[in-house]
Amino acid sequence: MKTLIFIALSGLFSLNASAQEIPFKKEAVFQEGEVLSYRLKYGFVTAAEATIKVTNSDLKFDGKPTYKLTVDAQTSGTFDIFYKIRDHYDSYIDKVELTPYFYQENIREASYRRQDKARFNQDDKKVVSNRGTFKTPTTQTFDLVSAYYFARSLDMAKIKVGNKFSINYFLGDEISALEVEYVGKEVIKSKLGNIRCLKFSPSIKPGRIFKKDSRLYLWVTDDGNRVPVRAEVEILVGSVVMELKSAAGLKYALAKD
Repeated sequence: MKTLIFIALSGLFSLNASAQEIPFKKEAVFQEGEVLSYRLKYGFVTAAEATIKVTNSDLKFDGKPTYKLTVDAQTSGTFDIFYKIRDHYDSYIDKVELTPYFYQENIREASYRRQDKARFNQDDKKVVSNRGTFKTPTTQTFDLVSAYYFARSLDMAKIKVGNKFSINYFLGDEISALEVEYVGKEVIKSKLGNIRCLKFSPSIKPGRIFKKDSRLYLWVTDDGNRVPVRAEVEILVGSVVMELKSAAGLKYALAKD
């Protein structure tokens, strides 16, 4: 479940994995007060729900103001009876550079419990967590929550079908890169109406969850918000779909068809 939530949140866009900094819009496409709600469906059954929100933070890192990004994810219905999940994630990011300073997660999945924390030192290219110190390849490395918001603020005006990119992210006890391919444009039917979207396909690794030939697809609004509307992937048994349920506090109007 956590693997699927991570892919859905952090694989929305992709970034250049070279040693150079990644260009992005200096003005964030999101704002304080934005709240997005999603549901994760296994077949026709809603298996989990997640809420993602942006708030102003009183904390400063290196003397710089921050946004607090929060994700709450939990199972629902029958899934909640047999395997209860209550996961909480916080990320504090620079209001200008949109890179993370501090990340923490509180994982409660059935009888399993874990709390992890990580401090990002972008200039020194390292992440210091309760699991150790990790060197990073660039001065732009993200946790799973901050990657989602930074990616939304990339300038996609010149992207072409077939273009591939990658993003560096820290998760658990390692730093990895996720490659994403731009597929094209489509109109997606959602709870909020028919919305014009950009379609992406992040890379996934076959294994316990995914088939050898499985592909993950993500649809993101083709407007100033770059809000994920839908994600879907085939797994070993059936398929999983993430859908946008509601969106409040958006900075721009949705690209409704």
